[in-house]
Amino acid sequence: MASTGTTASADGAAAAAMHLIDYTNPDAIKQIPTRNGFGEGLIEAGRRDPQVIAICADLSESTRMEGFKKLFPDRYIAIGVAEQMLVAMAAGMASTGKVPFIASYAMFNPGRSWEQVRTTMALNETNVKIAGAHAGVSVGPDGATHQAIEDIAIMRVIPKMTVIVPCDSAQTKKATLAIAERWGPAYLRFARAESAVITTGETPFEIGKAQTFRDGGDVAIVACGILVYNALVAAEELARDGIACRVINNHTIKPMDEPAIVAAARDCGTVVTVEEHQVHGGMGSRVAEILAAQHPVPIEFVGVQDKFGQSGAPQELVEHYAMGVASIKAAAKRALSRKRT
Repeated sequence: MASTGTTASADGAAAAAMHLIDYTNPDAIKQIPTRNGFGEGLIEAGRRDPQVIAICADLSESTRMEGFKKLFPDRYIAIGVAEQMLVAMAAGMASTGKVPFIASYAMFNPGRSWEQVRTTMALNETNVKIAGAHAGVSVGPDGATHQAIEDIAIMRVIPKMTVIVPCDSAQTKKATLAIAERWGPAYLRFARAESAVITTGETPFEIGKAQTFRDGGDVAIVACGILVYNALVAAEELARDGIACRVINNHTIKPMDEPAIVAAARDCGTVVTVEEHQVHGGMGSRVAEILAAQHPVPIEFVGVQDKFGQSGAPQELVEHYAMGVASIKAAAKRALSRKRT
């Protein structure tokens, strides 16, 4: 391995090009919640643009809006536990030229406020940015009522909506800045628990452009969110068995990078999708839609299999719902066995 901390193996050329941390070395990996990246990005967006404002549904510390609140108190609004009004107020303020970021747990916004998101925010093409915190089962002990594992599905079907699921805290900061500068309604999904930081300040980020974090020609693993790290670790372990996996960080669910998805399917001949979300209607479903239309190949789906969440430690729940490294490896081997010759 290179002494710089980035991977330098033959299969790590893509990782080196992306300036990734050496994900094969646990000592090189920091564990930071993705929500921290949102908080940092929101502050920077506020510094860059005085029109950026923050509106929160009584969860400023949990969603990491606290820093923005302290630095820009005249641009922060606490609306209380009123998620529908949160969206309606933001849409109205956006119509005056403001760039509102609105935050709550993803289960409540967009979950509870979906009709307002659809009609008041998106139908009118307002410039509102939703920060959906504590998404996925990795929110842990909060349990099923607070674990948003259907939110990608309900958001990606809304016309005009941009949907982003960054892979770590560093990329969450970049995604926050990117949606602040991009006009139109957007949904940014991130998590509560600490998770591996695999990207750096030099790692590029562009909305709608998937990233190849590892190259390979046997199986394409298309992942999003904090499970991208699990996909990389699984690929490294599969390489020891002679299976070369391409790992794609598919951070933008909408608009998805169709050329990258089709190229991966064409080059590898089979695909595994990985997401901390229901397998029905999520990122993997969109990948399947693209490939069904342009280049059909066998696909395996790693995610929550039509179940509700439950209370538990974050990593325990990821493993319980078959989204850990071992489950990704098993899915890759199943996909390889189905590969057409």
